Amino acid sequence: MHRTRLQAINSIRKKGDFSSGNENAPKVSEAFGELIFSHSRMRASLTGERLIAFEKALAGEKPLTEDVAKVLAVEIKNWAVKNGATHFTHWFQPLTGLTAEKHDSFVGFDEKGEMVEGFSASQLIQSEPDASSFPSGGTRSTFEARGYTAWDISSPVFIREHAGERILCVPSVFVSYTGHSLDTKTGLMRSMSKLSQSATEFLAEIGENTKKVVTTVGVEQEYFLVDKNFVDLRPDLLLTGRTLIGRDMPKGQQLEDHYFGAIPTRVQAFMARAERELYRLGVPVKTRHNEVAPGQYEMAPVFENANLASDHNMLTMEVLRKTAKQDGMECLFHEKPFSGVNGSGKHNNWSMATAEGDNLLNPGKTPAQNLRFLAVLSCVLKAVNKHQVALRASIASHGNDHRLGANEAPPAIISVFMGDTLNKILSFIEKGGDLTQMSAEQSMIDFGFNTLPMLPKDNTDRNRTSPFAFTGNKFEFRAVGSSQAISYPVTILNAAVSEAFSEFTTKLREAKKTSISTESAVLQVTKEFVLESKAIRFEGDGYSQEWRDEAKKLGLKELLTTSDALAEFSKPEHHKFLIECGVYSEEEFGTILNVQLERYSKHISIEAETMKTLLRQYVLPAALEHQVSLAKGLKCVESVGGDTSLLRPQRESLKEVSEQINGAYMRLEELKALQLKAVKVEETGDLLALATLFSKEVRPAMEKLRDHCDVLESRVSDDLWPLPKYREMLFIR
Repeated sequence: MHRTRLQAINSIRKKGDFSSGNENAPKVSEAFGELIFSHSRMRASLTGERLIAFEKALAGEKPLTEDVAKVLAVEIKNWAVKNGATHFTHWFQPLTGLTAEKHDSFVGFDEKGEMVEGFSASQLIQSEPDASSFPSGGTRSTFEARGYTAWDISSPVFIREHAGERILCVPSVFVSYTGHSLDTKTGLMRSMSKLSQSATEFLAEIGENTKKVVTTVGVEQEYFLVDKNFVDLRPDLLLTGRTLIGRDMPKGQQLEDHYFGAIPTRVQAFMARAERELYRLGVPVKTRHNEVAPGQYEMAPVFENANLASDHNMLTMEVLRKTAKQDGMECLFHEKPFSGVNGSGKHNNWSMATAEGDNLLNPGKTPAQNLRFLAVLSCVLKAVNKHQVALRASIASHGNDHRLGANEAPPAIISVFMGDTLNKILSFIEKGGDLTQMSAEQSMIDFGFNTLPMLPKDNTDRNRTSPFAFTGNKFEFRAVGSSQAISYPVTILNAAVSEAFSEFTTKLREAKKTSISTESAVLQVTKEFVLESKAIRFEGDGYSQEWRDEAKKLGLKELLTTSDALAEFSKPEHHKFLIECGVYSEEEFGTILNVQLERYSKHISIEAETMKTLLRQYVLPAALEHQVSLAKGLKCVESVGGDTSLLRPQRESLKEVSEQINGAYMRLEELKALQLKAVKVEETGDLLALATLFSKEVRPAMEKLRDHCDVLESRVSDDLWPLPKYREMLFIR
């Protein structure tokens, strides 16, 4: 074994026992939320008119007044300083897919010139980062730097611990000097407001009243853990988050023994530490387990309002990264860090609830008789069918290209899985059947012996190949990438469903004029929506070629790559609904589209440069040394004399290695030529053409180069190969 790999393994072996350090920690219920200044704390700080004004601001009815902000700023500062915070920051989500922050100290001076901790209302409400230094899709030039962050009061401030310091974080949105959003959260909050408005109007029209409807999300976060000693030896993992080369292992996930298996001791200690910090930050983490691939894991919280779930998911990724580093590991969120094993997603379990907490996607025990549920369901189906391109584009990225359509859940064709029970009901509606005559009572699973209880059976199975599946009382948008901020795909989904609600309400008002009852009018429009969206419903194997062929006949789009998806999305018929409903302006949509294209090309460009480094500095030196060793050995044996026909294996080995080295050199030259071609295309300013070049030409060239590298890894002597191998990174803890 190569000495650097051996040193890394020996370092891991010396780590010894692992402990979470939580043995004497307080109960979760006692520690939960201790690092957030919650809404209940805010309310306790206010009285009278100020409290009323705060409640109206929290409900979105009126902006936060300066009078209320002054009181809250003092209380928040006192609480933060008492808890050891020395600095504050507006914590926001630019179009990088990450979070951003600029720290300012609480240092201030009183009227006597004495230094005191100060924090004003204006500092709480607003800050000014450099907008031109963040992705803007060309809408901000270097000389147009001003941008603003503004506190989102629906997401409580919190204290984050890092490097022994505590910083007060103010969750915020980020806009340019002209007021255009430059983040993922502004659009999300607009879409939530728009959906609430259209959903409440829809409910009122069918005879139910509520003040608002909120979208809720529960995010299943998948990730890989790799020891830092290995990552430090892999330039591709350090710079791109994935292995650009790497030979498949004889044992991967084919035995299906990792999923839900016993969590390794070191990993369980890491999970416990991360969870403890997240509990203190008010993140309601619920589930943890081994995922399908070796070295892959999952964490999931309880459902929350979508904007809070978005903030909490970004916090979760930050805490997982930080805790992993503290434990000598790297947490990988790339959608496909290792070829040949399962990639990672971020399943968004999405639903809607009234102000009273009534889940609009809860079918009840007899969904056939739950007319409101069926009407809501038809709106979601209509939205997904009509805006399949927008939903596909919302999860398009350089990392997700490796998952979508790559024989992994989910495929690149957007479809909806409903389950047998609901499909029977929808088919019944299509035929004009009388729902009161249809039974859909919940069935039971009988194990056949009395020591085990009978279990209630869900009305739907689960389909891992479906990108958008109904799972009992919610939809699971499985296509979202593991590294992605959830704000954008949820924004698109909210806007699409909001439009469907509005259309349903308009049609229902017309239907009422000729129907004998509201119920019959609701059923009439529901039937229309169900029929219109029939093509999007699919119950079978989303991986099969048969489905791809059938989907094409049905008019569904199979957009395999990011460039394909964004090319379609750029057409007005696929994105104008976002502008018409006020979620984005024309300029804001252009910004987001351009940023997606820019970042896609930049990521693959970085991968291409990194791959050249791997070939020149790691693969070829090892392969050439092995080649020389084979040649010397062959020459040495030949010099002894004897039957040279017995040397056929040595000659074949030398020939194969030489062919792979030569092939790698040729592919390297092809890649270099394509990079020069990309420079010329970039000079034209055509972002879509550049992204298409990287997608259709550069990435395939990299895959061909990888093939040679992976063969060489399997042929070169193990003591010469310097890069940690898959079997080491995924199985050694």
